[in-house]
Amino acid sequence: MPTISNYRGIIPAIACPFTPDHRIDEPALRKLASWLARQKGVVAVMTNGHTGEVFALAPRERAQVTRIVADELKGKIPVISSIVCEGLSDAREHAALAREAGAQALDVMPPHHWLRFGFRPDHVTEYFAAIAEVGLDLVAHVYPAWTRASYSSATLAQLARLPYVQAFKVGQRDMNRYASDIKAIREADPSKSILTCHDEYLLASMVQGIDGALVGFATFIPGLINDLWEAVKAGDLKRAMKIQDLITPLKDAVYGGGEPTGEAHARMKAGMYLAGVIDDPTPRPPTEPPTEGEMAALRAALLNADLLKR
Repeated sequence: MPTISNYRGIIPAIACPFTPDHRIDEPALRKLASWLARQKGVVAVMTNGHTGEVFALAPRERAQVTRIVADELKGKIPVISSIVCEGLSDAREHAALAREAGAQALDVMPPHHWLRFGFRPDHVTEYFAAIAEVGLDLVAHVYPAWTRASYSSATLAQLARLPYVQAFKVGQRDMNRYASDIKAIREADPSKSILTCHDEYLLASMVQGIDGALVGFATFIPGLINDLWEAVKAGDLKRAMKIQDLITPLKDAVYGGGEPTGEAHARMKAGMYLAGVIDDPTPRPPTEPPTEGEMAALRAALLNADLLKR
């Protein structure tokens, strides 16, 4: 069974560059993937996350993105691909396409009809088991506590006991739930990795005894996020706070004080353009590009962090 030996560190959820007419820009995607692979602390890259505008991509395009990134990073670092489906049969199909495209692990998002209707615990284990049939490690993508697709601590412990679930991308947006869920996972199997996906408050979530970060924000500022993680691991809170002081204006300019959204990901792309990371920040409709005011906030935050290139 192909595995990723190290789910500990920084894993960017990669943005997907588009051409001005909204096609996947393969050269730009390859360039971005290679740049991320060279960043200190980056141990893998995840395709087809929310930052990658997955909901604007058709299934064949999702496989195409994974194929491009996996080919570019072959022999360098592994690729995780998110699975975003509604039922068991299409989940199996998407998982098989991702494996054929070169993914070495799969991030499992909850089916989105759970957001409205909820689920029973056995729905979760059946869904993961169907995806696991392709023989790859799975990362459980934990949704915010306020959604009906959020897993209980008991369900997370149940997932942690499954041999094919190797890591948890935790984004409860509720620090009480976050702490209790980490405890439940650790008690069920302390070998499983726990990765924050709280882009908008990294320091607060990193000091909870976790193993790294799997965040879209790391496709934009991987260096700062790794610096923050290294300071946290070293127990250097003063240094960590200084780094977070550089991250916070960037976070505010991208996320606007809220959680990640499609428009936030468009702002992040614009920030990547201003930082010289990508050459075209075009989002795919219906996501809209940033306003002039939002661009000004991004420029100011990048200038503050000494990252402004354009």
